[in-house]
Amino acid sequence: MFFNHFGLREQPFGVTPDPRFLFFGPSHLEALASLLYGIQTQRGFMALIAKPGMGKTTLLFHLLERLRDSARTAFLFQSHCDPREFLRSLMTDLGINDQDDNLGRMHRKLNDALIRELRAGRRVVVVIDEAQNLDDSVLETVRMLSNFEVPGTKLMQILLAGQPQLADRLASGNMVQLRQRISILSRLTEFSVSQTADYIGHRLRVAGYRGNPLFAPEALAIIHSWSGGIPRNINNLCFQALTLAFANGQTIIDGSVLHEVLVDLDMETLGSRTMNKVSFVANSASPRMTLRFGTNARTC
Repeated sequence: MFFNHFGLREQPFGVTPDPRFLFFGPSHLEALASLLYGIQTQRGFMALIAKPGMGKTTLLFHLLERLRDSARTAFLFQSHCDPREFLRSLMTDLGINDQDDNLGRMHRKLNDALIRELRAGRRVVVVIDEAQNLDDSVLETVRMLSNFEVPGTKLMQILLAGQPQLADRLASGNMVQLRQRISILSRLTEFSVSQTADYIGHRLRVAGYRGNPLFAPEALAIIHSWSGGIPRNINNLCFQALTLAFANGQTIIDGSVLHEVLVDLDMETLGSRTMNKVSFVANSASPRMTLRFGTNARTC
């Protein structure tokens, strides 16, 4: 492995979400602040939209960690389920074990439990990840949960998180009642060139790198161009670049390394049109570009 070759303690560009490597781009900071505000002011219903690979789930884990001492939380994902299975998973995650299969009784028991949490001074926050996969009947169940309230207080704060298809579904005519209940809608947007450089630098530092810039400016520009500023794509390109540079005995990741990586990944033909694109992006990069980057889960 290339760790010793580049002075690293660990893999800087892994695929598993790790809060230590969380990078707050501007949209991540804005989303986190908005969602925390919504929870603290009991807005009731919120949504977070992000393309695949933008760090949505890692951000959700960070949000839940921030709430650990002040709220009862539930995190639901892999949401291919029916309303009964959804409610059963939610109640189990909230520690409500006295369940049956009658939807009416399940709703009453959940409401009673939420009132007990309110009297104990605890907020209840439910995060539903990959919510674009929810069946319409489950989304209707979620909408009904937003009706659980006492005068002046929502008993449950619900956050729907998902890919852009979730926004499309919420915009459809049959979802108007659900859409009207969403008081905060946040989106994660792709990194700029400088933010991509900051992101790479942060991950390298967390992994133990201490030294001169490891990625040359032209390499950073190519990574941004071909990744689209999406963290998961950036990680993949950087991992491939480090692996190839190690195999070649190189200590700096320059543009030639990235061109070879792109050829290996069948992402580039090295034709004149592609080279012109890369040259333009590299020349437009900032000359001062530096490397900075710096609960429970249940399936239905």
